[in-house]
Amino acid sequence: MRSSTPTSGLPSGDGSGGGGIGGGGNGGIGGVGVRVWPPTTSVSSSGKRIQKEMQELNVDPLLADCSAGPKGDNLYHWVSTIIGPQGSPYEGGIFFLDIIFPPEYPFKAPKVTFKTRIYHCNVDTAGNLNLDILKDGWSPALTISKVLIAIKSIITNPDPYTSRNSSIAQLYLTDRAKHHKIAADWTKRFAQ
Repeated sequence: MRSSTPTSGLPSGDGSGGGGIGGGGNGGIGGVGVRVWPPTTSVSSSGKRIQKEMQELNVDPLLADCSAGPKGDNLYHWVSTIIGPQGSPYEGGIFFLDIIFPPEYPFKAPKVTFKTRIYHCNVDTAGNLNLDILKDGWSPALTISKVLIAIKSIITNPDPYTSRNSSIAQLYLTDRAKHHKIAADWTKRFAQ
């Protein structure tokens, strides 16, 4: 029996010779070749990478206070939560993030946005995050676990020199106590 491999078109058989059902010469039905489509359940290489990272994320001890996984059945759209680090003005807060993996992942960085409002100089009012590894510093060797660890780090240690909100950065540099009080108030208001 002939293998059913995809063809470049739909060639018609001459009606002679053995073949598939109906005696089509090219293994088709009634003299017409059948195009075989790839299975819809196949996972692309980026999808396989994302699945592998999801398994690794669940066992990473550095991410005990984080969770992340697909939103519904879309492997390329995740929801993540980060618990506000102890000893920070964000302590006690639960921050939700949206993670969108591009089809070119891991060769292109995921897009990460905060869905929970946070008073932080590296996050703008739309939730966009200023983090080098999500831009020019991205490398295919990085994983979503490393991205979440970097986000946890920047929450605890803001970088006012690469801020997305200059007024928050200025307050962080000039009056740390006032900055922390406002950040703690926002955490209570929006993240608890």
